[in-house]
Amino acid sequence: MTAALQQDLQLQRRLHQDSIQLAGKTIYINPFLYWRRFDSNTDRWLREPGQLGEDQIKLNRSRFYPELDWSDLDEDECAIKDAAVEMFLKSLDLISTFNPELNAGQLLEVERKMSITKKLSFERWVEKSFRRRWKQESQDRKRFERERFWRSLKEWVAHETTQQAVVPFVALLFLSGFVGWSLGVSNVNCPPFLMPSEQTGVR
Repeated sequence: MTAALQQDLQLQRRLHQDSIQLAGKTIYINPFLYWRRFDSNTDRWLREPGQLGEDQIKLNRSRFYPELDWSDLDEDECAIKDAAVEMFLKSLDLISTFNPELNAGQLLEVERKMSITKKLSFERWVEKSFRRRWKQESQDRKRFERERFWRSLKEWVAHETTQQAVVPFVALLFLSGFVGWSLGVSNVNCPPFLMPSEQTGVR
């Protein structure tokens, strides 16, 4: 089998997972395949977890994860699954918006196929999204701490009490440096000791 044929089969398999045929029409169940028709607000709404209410997500947990006992999940797993439920709800909302001709039964078929084929990919997507968010928050926190440090330092230097204490210290530091330099120069200018003739080898 040639590489081109393998690539074509992989593409067909991926498109089969990302779409469903209903009434002779191809309906995409991967929400990112609609991105050309998004505006920037819709794109941000889809990509960022936390846009839907917690109550709405909890109400739909068993709809997309009927096999799960949510009490057995740890906090991180629960957050990922909740964000995946949010992705399901957003995707169905987009699909019904871009395909208004679908009836309730057809939307149910879309939901069934989406629950089977998109669960793992949605979970992977939200994990990446959480990592990006954590990295961004970490960078923002470090930047804020640096800015706060420099701001505090500037305020400390500009404070009248600090200036009153620093000026004598700087003067003392300068005076100590000058005295050390003076002593060093005077040592260099001193003539060397004359050695006795016996030790110098002069007879």
